[in-house]
Amino acid sequence: MTQFTPPPAPSEVEAFIGRVVTDLGAAFSGVLVNVGRKLGLYQAMADLGACTSTALAEATGIRERYIREWLANQAAGGYVAYDPAKQTYALPPAQAMVLALEQSPIFMASAFEVAASFWLDEDQIVATFRSGEGLGWHAHNHLLFCGTESFFRTGYRACLVNEWLPALDGVVERLKRGARVADIGCGHGASTILMAQAFPKSSFIGLDYHHGSIATARTRAAEQGVTGNIAFEVKSATEFDGEDFDLVCFMDCLHDLGDPVGALARCHEALKPDGKVLLVEPYAGDRLEENLNPIGRMYYAASAMACTPNSLSQEVGLGLGAQAGEERLRKVAREAGFSSLRRAAQTPVNLILELTP
Repeated sequence: MTQFTPPPAPSEVEAFIGRVVTDLGAAFSGVLVNVGRKLGLYQAMADLGACTSTALAEATGIRERYIREWLANQAAGGYVAYDPAKQTYALPPAQAMVLALEQSPIFMASAFEVAASFWLDEDQIVATFRSGEGLGWHAHNHLLFCGTESFFRTGYRACLVNEWLPALDGVVERLKRGARVADIGCGHGASTILMAQAFPKSSFIGLDYHHGSIATARTRAAEQGVTGNIAFEVKSATEFDGEDFDLVCFMDCLHDLGDPVGALARCHEALKPDGKVLLVEPYAGDRLEENLNPIGRMYYAASAMACTPNSLSQEVGLGLGAQAGEERLRKVAREAGFSSLRRAAQTPVNLILELTP
């Protein structure tokens, strides 16, 4: 057994064990967040107000014994409130906005699907680390695609049309008149559809190398009645067709690419001389120590298991990672031929950058 000199103080050991127990509780309970969302338990609690386990069971058709255990777990984690005098449980408004109300600007419950996908892909991730090879986005469990879309869609719905696009110089005016827009790495098309709905005179094309995601994007657009000014194509970021775009968007995807410099260089060619690139990336500082916080921890985890392996699976394999930071992104943009990169806006989870040819 490894001997430490000097040995750790008992208080240090106790404190770290407490942290690990907290993390284990969160890891176990993340599954129950998915259970609560998929079975409509959070929504039912939002509708019922304070309720007993029996009342929630009757409202949802779930066996009361399971409801009772689920509620106890949620109360222990602070996800629901428990009144010991009345023996009732309630979903406070703040928790309801995060866990129950899908149209809320801070809805996050379905992001636990991402965590579920990583556990399901654990063997692949171990093999990837061991071999040093890449692991393409398409090779992950489908829960990663749905969970990632849902996590970022909340921010897109709240901010993309109302805040981020207006923060770009002159872009909204163009979109209102009729502009040509490409959404690179569009995934399930959440951002593309939102923009097409908001600006019916403009034309939008969503592009992604993943066939399954493009099929889903086409279905989502049709379901929402957005067909006249939108299209989706299976294309890589360096090989998409077309010229004279007014706006090219990279929504939380540039860092995933094997060749982000090549992708931006292709955009530089495809833009009008006065066109813009909207680059939305995970929020990060430029130094590691700036990112040693809960947001950074979450993004470094996703980067280690999905973003960096995807980049390393492709040509060039630059491996920017999800915490590249503004200065590193500025360097990439300059190498691609862009004259300037400006921080147009930010949120706790995103940097919103404007690139000008």
